[in-house]
Amino acid sequence: MDKVGKYQFLAEPFHCDFSGRLFMGHLGNHMLNAADFHSTDRGFGMRYLMTIKRSWVLSRLAIEITEMPAQYARFSVETWVENAMRYFTQRNFAVTDEFGKVYGYGRSVWAMIDTESRQPTDILAINDGAINQWIEKDKPCPIEKGGRVKMTDSAVLVRTIDTNYSDVDINGHINSVKYIEHVLDLWDIDWYREHSVRRFEIAYVAESHAGDKLSFYRQQTADNEYCVRVCKEGDQEVCRSKVVFEVN
Repeated sequence: MDKVGKYQFLAEPFHCDFSGRLFMGHLGNHMLNAADFHSTDRGFGMRYLMTIKRSWVLSRLAIEITEMPAQYARFSVETWVENAMRYFTQRNFAVTDEFGKVYGYGRSVWAMIDTESRQPTDILAINDGAINQWIEKDKPCPIEKGGRVKMTDSAVLVRTIDTNYSDVDINGHINSVKYIEHVLDLWDIDWYREHSVRRFEIAYVAESHAGDKLSFYRQQTADNEYCVRVCKEGDQEVCRSKVVFEVN
């Protein structure tokens, strides 16, 4: 079995936006699915971890895309582990069409938690550090890693939303991709008629759960670049995001 996994997907029409291109949130879902397929096939995936009360949780995700797959397009997500430490592992992605054209890349950081205590646990203790034999350092991922999203107190409250049943994932907290969708919904459809997302970063700070109200604070930090802070009640920060747009 190769260190790099490659998985086929289809840009289903109901997963595409008004322009006929895949939603960023669905691309994120496909990346997370590829990560799960890759880790499960190699013995450190969710199927096994749930039997020992462990789970992967996404800590950071950066996606840089030059073009989104169009509806009905068949595309692949390649994924590989770049590095593994005691409490975090770095996993990369490449998205290509069926002819090898590159749509874009992704970088992610994952932690492993104890599902009862919700505290970080030792990744290298799983099957005597089995993840180490799958590390691939030589395959390039030519985008920057997600950095610290810097914001000031001048960020403006744009929206507050309720969280509900469909926001919650298998870990019992708000799904990682749901945050992506909620952040991108801060701009209206007219904005997206003239702009496309070229880079999306998100860093998760704390968990939120069904019933929590989430408040979104937005700040423009450069031309076509915005940062978003998401807080739950009590002004506790749960994640930060940076979105870089390109004018169509």
